[in-house]
Amino acid sequence: MAPSNSYGTLSESDRAENGGVSNGTDGDHGALLGNKSDKQDGLVERSRRHMTADINKSVQVWGSFVSMQTGNTVYFGLGLADPHQANTRWIRAAISVASFCLGSFFFARYHRYLGSRKRWVMVSAYILQIIMMIAAALMVTLGPVTGPAGRVSIWISIPIALIAFQAAGQAVTSRVLGYSGLTGVVLTSIYCDLFSDPKLFAPLRENVERNRRATAALCVALGALLGGFWAHSEFGLSGALWNAVGLKALVIVAWFFWKAEAEPSP
Repeated sequence: MAPSNSYGTLSESDRAENGGVSNGTDGDHGALLGNKSDKQDGLVERSRRHMTADINKSVQVWGSFVSMQTGNTVYFGLGLADPHQANTRWIRAAISVASFCLGSFFFARYHRYLGSRKRWVMVSAYILQIIMMIAAALMVTLGPVTGPAGRVSIWISIPIALIAFQAAGQAVTSRVLGYSGLTGVVLTSIYCDLFSDPKLFAPLRENVERNRRATAALCVALGALLGGFWAHSEFGLSGALWNAVGLKALVIVAWFFWKAEAEPSP
């Protein structure tokens, strides 16, 4: 390698030997371009590392659940006992259960094969979920008015399937982050774990798991309350779905700024 002068650039003779132009201005210009390229490369590298870092850890309207598959399984079983009944709730429940199972199958493998807690994987998984939410919200907003009874049309079955499928992604996320007890979609096991906790009445800062479970139950209850208000308002179910889309978008933004897992020291 040719020696350099005290400014880190090649001398005039060295330039000539290397077939370069012996103009000091051109040398300075080249150095400046090199710095700009380095900065761009540094930004790209930082972005790459940021996105590949591990993240630190409706029944009223459609007559079925879209996330709580225990109730749907009961509806489905009751429907099988009398499949010719006029009530089609069991068919809607079957659509929801099947879609949730397919969603669990898909999102589990999506995380497993692409990098589990990689930031870009978390973001892209939630983008897929929000796309499904938007599609369901558009169908409810632009389609005909539906109810909990009557024929199961595509305006009912497709939104149920889309919302149940993406809800599975939310449940899988709790497993990916290592919080299997907080599924985000069902509270039966959370209630059991919460009230069987021997430290149920411990001070606030001494039982983090108890705090998480209690907060999860309160948040689901609050969400159901707000959803009921939305469903009975002039905005109806479509308003509730668009509100859910907005909340899901906030989660996507949060993934971008969530702290990364500390890299192991060499």
